[in-house]
Amino acid sequence: MQAIVSTPEGARLAELPVPKPGPHEILVRVHAASLNRADLAGLAARDGQVIGMEWAGEVVEVGPEAGDWRVGDRAMCTGAGAYAEYAVTDGGRAIRMPAALPYDEATVLTLALQAMHDALVTHGRLQAGCDVLIHGASAGVGLMGLQIARLLGARQVIGTSTDAARRARLAEFGATLALDPADPDWHRQAVAATGGKGVEVIVDQVTGPGFGQTMQTAAVGGRIVNLGRLGGADGSFDFQLHALRRLSYIGVTFRTRSVAEVRDLNARMLADLGPALGEGRLKLPIDSRYPLAQAGEALARMAANRHFGKIVLTV
Repeated sequence: MQAIVSTPEGARLAELPVPKPGPHEILVRVHAASLNRADLAGLAARDGQVIGMEWAGEVVEVGPEAGDWRVGDRAMCTGAGAYAEYAVTDGGRAIRMPAALPYDEATVLTLALQAMHDALVTHGRLQAGCDVLIHGASAGVGLMGLQIARLLGARQVIGTSTDAARRARLAEFGATLALDPADPDWHRQAVAATGGKGVEVIVDQVTGPGFGQTMQTAAVGGRIVNLGRLGGADGSFDFQLHALRRLSYIGVTFRTRSVAEVRDLNARMLADLGPALGEGRLKLPIDSRYPLAQAGEALARMAANRHFGKIVLTV
């Protein structure tokens, strides 16, 4: 099969054996794969491994313990080795594609659904009537978070982005307020939007030096979920404010989860969002499409931060 691997010279097209599924896995003929920020780390590794973690395609082989999958089923997948003609994943972390959903539109949804439901609901304990803040809201995962928050009954849904054109589009995806985190007063505007009480659920994909202001937006008993570190891994932490507001600060990542944990979070997500997904109520914009052989150009576009929504590779 053809696949894109990380080499010292960058992303390169290579000929590799088709992977074999293990007992709990399905082998999928990839029709489309989508780019995620974590893929840039895979590219930088220069380790000869296939890049990518999200794809959609047709099941061509099923392990004996992979669950209720059949050859010919259409699947939305997360895992490893997505930039390829074939990829394997655990049957419990894959999602059945809605009948009318094209492959390129399906591939952009899976990781965002899994990551944001886990952040907002499982760790953020989102309930109807809560106010929500999502940092980095114009990224694909952020746009999905806005939609999930509104779907599950959040009151104020606040999104941040440093790009004015992107901020102007956040309302299309459920934001009731869009703020510029470069504005020194943004955190006061966020608190004012909540009537002065602060935000109960914050999903922070940025962290970094601005984290102190993020803490100031939180309500007493608020939950801050660290989902990304686009602004850097270091920042100030006000331990006094943390104690006074009785804040919960939770870090999440897929990198240290077991297979069983990912199966569980996927099942919880589908229980809450499966009907909306099937009805086409959860969508993400596709910024651009590239053929598999041009994955290097697609990665360069993502690295330059020139996109809105998701970048897709067609296979």
